[in-house]
Amino acid sequence: MSTDTATAHEPDLMRPLRYLVRVPLLLLHIVLGILLCSLILSWNQDAVMKNGREPFVHKMIRWWSYYLLRIFGLRSVRVGEPLPDPVLFVANHTSWTDIELLHSQRAACFVAKAEIARWPLVGWMAATGGTIFHRRGNNHSLSAVMQTMVERLRGGRSVGVFPEGGTGYNGVLKTFHARIFQAALDAPVPVQPVALRFARQGQRIVDGGFRENETFVSNILRLLGGPSMDAEVHFLEPVPASPDARRRMAELSRERIAVALGDQMTGDAVA
Repeated sequence: MSTDTATAHEPDLMRPLRYLVRVPLLLLHIVLGILLCSLILSWNQDAVMKNGREPFVHKMIRWWSYYLLRIFGLRSVRVGEPLPDPVLFVANHTSWTDIELLHSQRAACFVAKAEIARWPLVGWMAATGGTIFHRRGNNHSLSAVMQTMVERLRGGRSVGVFPEGGTGYNGVLKTFHARIFQAALDAPVPVQPVALRFARQGQRIVDGGFRENETFVSNILRLLGGPSMDAEVHFLEPVPASPDARRRMAELSRERIAVALGDQMTGDAVA
């Protein structure tokens, strides 16, 4: 494992130049995102993959997400192949970039915290893209979210979830919550684990996502001015439905993601 903090004492002479180049590109890309949501996504929210071919609107989502990551110095790299829609993608949660990482390879509806819906512009863009908002700690909200997930899956859309229930930091893989897997059983659709991993020259960068106690704004500024790195999206072997159902599916998903990340399995893996 590697971390950028090891060289934190060394001045990064290129950081001001990166800001100079990337900030205008980011502003322009946001404008393009607003146009994409207004002119394409808002009129094609129900488009689904047919015969393994993704609709135009999904290609536009992938294009916009891929180049957003590029502006932040993240090169999205696919490892393995995503299953055709509909599928429940379950991934480790490192930062706000995770949704864009998955979107750069496969457009899907994501479950995200309800607070995002109130964020200026970001909330509107997320809702237009099909995000399902959940109030954490609210069982009624979770039941409604599960119902919406099943409806989307049965309708032919893939759904992406983060079973940890929140972002980790410094590459920590937290407990997986098993209840969210019930949507795949009810739909029914396959479950495919996805490992999100940051690397430079093949070596893992554990703080490519959030660092401990790092704020959303601080993370954006750090990545926007930081050196480039690979953002790997590992599509792993699907998890079969089992007699143990949700708990065993959660265990297998976490185990496969941990192996892809290069982590050692320790502590309680599933709740």
